[in-house]
Amino acid sequence: MAMSVTQNAHRVSSLALAWLHTHREHGALPPDTTAELAEPDTVYKPLGETGLAASLVMREAVAGTGELRLARELLDFSWKQLGGGSMLHERLLRYPMMSDPLETYAHFARCGYRNEELDALLAHTTSLRSTRAAEVLPNRRLAVANAARISGFDLGEGFDATDWAGLTRATWLGALPEPWLIDWLTAYSMTHTVFHITDWGRLPGALPTDICRYLTRWLPVWIDIWTEIGEWDLVAELLIVDHCLPEPLSAPADWERLAAIQHEDGLMPRDGEPVTGDDHERFVTHHHTTVVAAVAGTLAVSRTLGARA
Repeated sequence: MAMSVTQNAHRVSSLALAWLHTHREHGALPPDTTAELAEPDTVYKPLGETGLAASLVMREAVAGTGELRLARELLDFSWKQLGGGSMLHERLLRYPMMSDPLETYAHFARCGYRNEELDALLAHTTSLRSTRAAEVLPNRRLAVANAARISGFDLGEGFDATDWAGLTRATWLGALPEPWLIDWLTAYSMTHTVFHITDWGRLPGALPTDICRYLTRWLPVWIDIWTEIGEWDLVAELLIVDHCLPEPLSAPADWERLAAIQHEDGLMPRDGEPVTGDDHERFVTHHHTTVVAAVAGTLAVSRTLGARA
């Protein structure tokens, strides 16, 4: 008997979460790590991504008791690695124009992890025109705006309020472009535009109606294209987009394929290449895709169960 979307999505997310928990020490910061972080994507970003997945498991609250415990332990582990927020505070002091301390902090703040010194510094830096006007890609500007919203630093109403409509229309997706002229990098930018507008599916109604129609029509095509060439990381991100829509498509075949390529231990392969190397090498290569699988499965379970309107 074929499993439902909910069953496949739950299996994908629970196995992915267990893998992240089992291998979490591979994401620990080296002993000599400082706030300088010459290579943040290799020693720092994985902790934030693990925090993202765990925070969404906690937020959606559709997982079992055991999975919620794993999610909380992952948050505790990652928060401890970041010095209870002190490393983020020091990094922001050194590099006040960088947004990664705020973006990383948001995943923990969502679940009640706060650092008073970092809160005070962020209250100042997020109020500055200089930091709000930093020249970054449009989808990245949305990322910063959403992180401020999650963490309680959104300026709210008034002259300096976030122009969500303007930020949305400045993106590739906001232009409703020709759907066949999309490349790998643009597809990733498109997915993150949706993630940040909707706060990872919390606010599906925040997507403009014309963008919802556009995505409803073209998501199945894009999913098929990247499934055909085995770009599983991007396929999983597109499935997250689906479950950020007001009316997700939730195609059973998509979830059957994703569940079929996941390893029994929970690792989600990045692409169609053989999975090789020792545990640490596998973690470095496939950690991000396994995080994405945990998020995609969590949101799919939540939406198919009707936990979020």
